[in-house]
Amino acid sequence: MNETQKIPGERVASIEEYLPGENTFEDNDVIRATTIGNIKLDSTERLAAINSQTQITVPKVGDIIIGVVEANLPSMIAIMIKFVNGKKVVADLECVCVTRHIRKKNIALAQDVVKAEIISHINGTIHASIDSEELGVLFTKCRKCFGTVVKMRDAVKCKDCTWIDDRKLSSDFGKSEFMNQN
Repeated sequence: MNETQKIPGERVASIEEYLPGENTFEDNDVIRATTIGNIKLDSTERLAAINSQTQITVPKVGDIIIGVVEANLPSMIAIMIKFVNGKKVVADLECVCVTRHIRKKNIALAQDVVKAEIISHINGTIHASIDSEELGVLFTKCRKCFGTVVKMRDAVKCKDCTWIDDRKLSSDFGKSEFMNQN
């Protein structure tokens, strides 16, 4: 095994020789480090990994994340990840969620709290989905008066100004059990 010190973003190995292992990610045809540590190249399993004392919680494919919508574009939203599988994240990580196939006027707006599932890591970008029934907006405010909203089937209605807005709501809309976990 070959061990050399690496920092986040540095090249660890080539994708033609190894697969990304623990504390690494694929960026085009290069495997890069996600944390500070020593390279561990496993020739039998063909895995490139980083041995590290500190762990950064980078969500894996299939993980459920909860985050805040930072940007709302016509065909996607950018989410700042706050929780991964119910555990609070200390690092600032963002993921993108493609929304062009969802037939809603407003999938989610900036500052909405959403629940999503990680579906891939492509070119150093974390991709998520909100397609399932339990995924979508967990908390939101009225976009007209910033008042409290209540769920009405697949939309939200403001208690103050009675504005009704269409969103991709999670079946867990309004539930905050994740906030009580560490």
